[in-house]
Amino acid sequence: MIRPRIIWASVSLLLFLGLSIACWNQQAPEPEAQEPTQEELPTGFSRISEVWELLQEEHIKGDSLDPQAISDGAIRGMLEALNDPYASYLDARQFEVANQDLKGYFEGIGAEVTLRNGQITVLAPLPDTPAERAGIRPGDIILAIEGESAENISLLQAVNKIRGQKGTTVTLLVLHLGDTDPVSIEVTRGVIPLVSVRLAILGDGIGHVRLSSFSATTKRELLESLEKFRDSGGVGLVLDLRDNPGGLLTSVVDVTSQFLRDGLVLYQIDAHDHRRDWKVESGGKAQDIPVVVLVNQFSASASEVFAGALMDHQRATVVGVKTFGKGSVNNLWPLHDGSGINFTVANWYTPNGTLIEGEGIIPNIVLEPVEDSSDDGHLGKAVEVLRNQIARQS
Repeated sequence: MIRPRIIWASVSLLLFLGLSIACWNQQAPEPEAQEPTQEELPTGFSRISEVWELLQEEHIKGDSLDPQAISDGAIRGMLEALNDPYASYLDARQFEVANQDLKGYFEGIGAEVTLRNGQITVLAPLPDTPAERAGIRPGDIILAIEGESAENISLLQAVNKIRGQKGTTVTLLVLHLGDTDPVSIEVTRGVIPLVSVRLAILGDGIGHVRLSSFSATTKRELLESLEKFRDSGGVGLVLDLRDNPGGLLTSVVDVTSQFLRDGLVLYQIDAHDHRRDWKVESGGKAQDIPVVVLVNQFSASASEVFAGALMDHQRATVVGVKTFGKGSVNNLWPLHDGSGINFTVANWYTPNGTLIEGEGIIPNIVLEPVEDSSDDGHLGKAVEVLRNQIARQS
């Protein structure tokens, strides 16, 4: 069988609609490339060559069939048969783009999407980005891209259609959460800086830390915010992960470790029932700060890892809405011709064994979802819980 040279394991298939995929990688040894032989394939695969021969001999255009296009279709069919919503095929150009590094900025519209119930769904527009300014909202379903239906296309295909160079435009037909009629939105692509941590001091020493993603710079940004928080005389933090679609696995381990002393951040179990533990890193800078975690239905992937870990360690009260439920590892495997395939290889669990994929994290204090965020009652509730916690500890 074909063995990959590089394995890319993403925290989720939540893709910035720009230049990069938020993922972490591990470099695997490079075995000698070996083409599969017929003897190595299951008996049923002999039908594939049989169909190819029949098409060549009997199809009305049999003498002009494109073997590359036919094999691409066969691969897509195999992945579709997996019933894995994150499985997809990337041609050589798409695979090259998917492997570009996360550089701290990207070109695109500034939103992240996932597949939910077979539909391309926006998890969140990043703050102050073309997507947010154009009116893209969390929970939007993308029905069409540039006039072409987004039904029955893979997540990576959708991202490939939406991404593009700054200054160019893309028109999306979207259905806002709770609406019945879709609207057409034109978005001008731009250069999006990845600022993932924002700190505001709310008064009485309460800090509001908004974590919008888990990128390569999040740990550094968090440590800078913690220093400002301490300098201001801060006494407690609300860690706000609402609309945070995830990011790098290494980043969420780094960030979670700032608040825990020891133990697990999460563990994963793969297709062979092998378990891998991700442990707390020593030296956390916020182990004694009272914290409350705020989540909603669009907190996904790494956000759920973070919330689940602090909940299981009884380190923080989690307040808000049940989270999204995206907790699987999706590997991007290179093929010999430069193309690649992506599919699920493992699931994530919180330290106490709660499955994240398809389940989500149920907060300690469950609130009703809100559509209008202008009156931020959920943040107010989180601050109330934090102040009561601080008072009890005094």
